[in-house]
Amino acid sequence: MTSDAQPTGADAQPAVTFRAATLDDGAAMWRIARDSQVLDVNTSYAYLLMARDFGAHSAVAEVDGEIVGYCMSYLRPQDPDTVFVWQIAVDASQRGRGLAGRLLDAVVDATGARALESTVTTDNDASNALFARFAERRGATETVTEFITRDHFPPDDVHDAELLHRIEPLTPA
Repeated sequence: MTSDAQPTGADAQPAVTFRAATLDDGAAMWRIARDSQVLDVNTSYAYLLMARDFGAHSAVAEVDGEIVGYCMSYLRPQDPDTVFVWQIAVDASQRGRGLAGRLLDAVVDATGARALESTVTTDNDASNALFARFAERRGATETVTEFITRDHFPPDDVHDAELLHRIEPLTPA
């Protein structure tokens, strides 16, 4: 994947490396999800398995050997030209550096995906803005449609509806 140039100057931020996720990254991904206080946090086991089984379709952002962001995604079996972003998060210490958008770039470029999908609740302003900016920056069209309604969830699981964001056409770098 990619790496920033080495920082210079007193106010320079440390370099960020983007690479495929591995099993060893799963625990850090779980921690970032938990600490976000916004994402649905799955079991740590789920992050370990996703990092192992879909690491080549996912990306992590690393600063000085520490995972500071991730994009957990996979190519859809029914549509292998589409990468589905399951979760994306950046550690609070690294927000505002554009890492989330660069994680999306890393995933699209690594997978060669021609389309990107993700689900987002209507009240998640940060994710809604992220996907809109990504589509604009990549010169693609973003379509947002109803996807998973509250009725799809079990009655004892209070969960907001998820809208499907589809961004296409994408051209890998």
